[in-house]
Amino acid sequence: MAHFDTPSIPADAPRAGVKSIYITSAEGHSGKSTIALGVLDMLRRSVQRVGVFRPVARSVSARDYVLEMLLASEGSGLDYEQAIGVTYDDVHDDPEAALSRIVERYKAVERECDAVVILGSDYTDVGSPTELGFNARIAANLGAPVLLVLGGRKGQGSDELLGHSDARTADEMRQITELALVELRTAHATLVGIIANRSDPGHLEKIRDAIGSAAREAVDGLAAASSPAASDAVAPVTASIPVQPRRVPVWAIPEDRVLVAPSMAGILESIDGTLVLGDERLLAREALGVVVAAMSMRNVLPRLTEGAVVVVPGDRAELLLAVLMANASGTFPSLAGIVLNGGFDLPEPVMRLIVGLDPKIPIIRTDLGTYETAVRITSTRGRLAADSQVKYDNALGLFEQYVDRNQLLKLLDVSKADVVTPLMFEYGLLDRARAAGKHIVLPEGGDDRILRAAATVLKRGVARLTILGEEDAVRGRAAELGLDIDEAAVVSPSDPELRQRFAQEYQRLRSHKGITFDMAFDTVVDVSYFGTMMVQLGLADGMVSGAVHTTAHTIRPAFEIIKTRPGVSVVSSVFLMALADRVLVYGDCAVVPDPTSEQLADIAISSSETALQFGIAPRVAMLSYSTGSSGSGADVEKVRTATALVRELRPSLLVEGPIQYDAATDAVVAAAKMPGSKVAGRATVFIFPDLNTGNNTYKAVQRSAGAIAVGPVLQGLNKPINDLSRGALVQDIVNTIAITAIQAEGTS
Repeated sequence: MAHFDTPSIPADAPRAGVKSIYITSAEGHSGKSTIALGVLDMLRRSVQRVGVFRPVARSVSARDYVLEMLLASEGSGLDYEQAIGVTYDDVHDDPEAALSRIVERYKAVERECDAVVILGSDYTDVGSPTELGFNARIAANLGAPVLLVLGGRKGQGSDELLGHSDARTADEMRQITELALVELRTAHATLVGIIANRSDPGHLEKIRDAIGSAAREAVDGLAAASSPAASDAVAPVTASIPVQPRRVPVWAIPEDRVLVAPSMAGILESIDGTLVLGDERLLAREALGVVVAAMSMRNVLPRLTEGAVVVVPGDRAELLLAVLMANASGTFPSLAGIVLNGGFDLPEPVMRLIVGLDPKIPIIRTDLGTYETAVRITSTRGRLAADSQVKYDNALGLFEQYVDRNQLLKLLDVSKADVVTPLMFEYGLLDRARAAGKHIVLPEGGDDRILRAAATVLKRGVARLTILGEEDAVRGRAAELGLDIDEAAVVSPSDPELRQRFAQEYQRLRSHKGITFDMAFDTVVDVSYFGTMMVQLGLADGMVSGAVHTTAHTIRPAFEIIKTRPGVSVVSSVFLMALADRVLVYGDCAVVPDPTSEQLADIAISSSETALQFGIAPRVAMLSYSTGSSGSGADVEKVRTATALVRELRPSLLVEGPIQYDAATDAVVAAAKMPGSKVAGRATVFIFPDLNTGNNTYKAVQRSAGAIAVGPVLQGLNKPINDLSRGALVQDIVNTIAITAIQAEGTS
């Protein structure tokens, strides 16, 4: 990495292994909070405890929403007060005392973390040169390398919402780089990399080259100045320590309008508005533009744009109706919201008419006039808020696509942790699914959670998707929610060509059960059968369903069509239990109520294979209420027989049973109850004797130990079909899609 002079090492230098990175910018509105989110996401994949620190906060009276957002994401357990250094007022009163306080506060955070993301100040107070210089001093005193973020746009606020924000040229970006590097060098800061954020998408390479050239000249000049032959004017600390001219990596991330767009909720607050009609959940949608509809209908309609908020005078009911009809027609752009200004109440007949139309688009009333309404809307800043999944997905997707995470990690000298946290496990799933490149079908296109999960999966490149449903309805609802699912295929279960093909195949497979073509033709239109047939015929690699359907409805077609793998007698399930420091496999907790010894052995073998698929070395514990030969009874004998069968069928598999849960997990108990066992005390795969025990145990561990339960993951089928809980969250669905893609890699 390039060094701009070498700061002295503080007396209380960081303990070995702690890594930090200081993210700062040369000016405001560069989008460095989105870069911080990407760096945080990158570090959480490798180390256990990643902290966040904000050296200079905006104030003590108002919470820093950026810091709150990052703290909600990082999972180290730090509270808000711990993560704050000082305020702008403290810096004004006594800069040196403020710097000392920042170092002291940071060291307390550092002691609790394996890595720390430090986010510089926001340029809400003083001029750019002074503020960057102070951030550089902080970085040098914390011993943290700087990741410099440069903004690629000239305009902010109203310019952006009105579409007037100009992209900076490569030469302009070079000039900003040169000025910023002088500040870093003066403060003896260490530069680890440069990100040109919000860059002109058509000139990314030119921008990278221009910034890289400026950085190389600065580094080469510094190296020359630090050589023995350099001028006597060079500062002693610089002259005494030669600096090697290493190339500073430069990345350019293109502008994304969604990231800077305000939400309808933010606009509602800015204009002191009231939601009159519409779906309150759609207030989370971002407004990508503003249209002031103060003209005739024939002139308003052509001016409507995708994702715009439309300002309509409250006494122009005909314009309101025209905009509502345009939004619902499917032939005009999908709008983010409507604002009725002027403080007028809609006449009762008009209100009754609109209520009858049941509009989902938010309709907001404000007492402000047209000018003041427009000014406040265009002044509303977009925030990378914790409740905006769309912005989260876009920010992380852009960082993953345009920043070489492996290179940055190498420059920070971050090594992988020995333990696997729940977050690290989830990220590992997404990475493996992304590498697998599989195609998953989602039959429940009418559920908002499925659409949100699909948008996340597509933006993060986790899998290719087909969503079942009527295309106009599915894409229309996605547009209402502000979701981008353009890369997904949307297929109707009534598609005549596919329905004919699927009916022929289903009739062939089930003719021995008396299924006729007409019966098959009626059956395959069901979304679970339709999706399963797509998997059977290779049109998709796996299926995820169950958000609105029962488990039986989801997996019955798989039993009939996909069927079990050779050598497998029963389809079963496991939960991947992500504890604080490891991942365990629990089976069966969802499918087989009271397995026989043969089925129990089958479940154990299938579960060990699933464990291997997800990087878990299988050490199988066949659970019972007694350990070894200490107990007797029908239930114990069932487990004992199953254990013997596993050993016979898989001699190389490490398995122990019957064994109690404490003996399987606790080394001290294991030493007393089953000394010398290779499984006792260190089991990774837990096989429960029946569904009642398994289901209750996984839920107890999930709630009492704070474990993340991923599943149920179905196993034993020829091709992967997975069931969702009807209470599944969006992240649960994303994880299940990733798991299905990984399973598909193993069956292809």
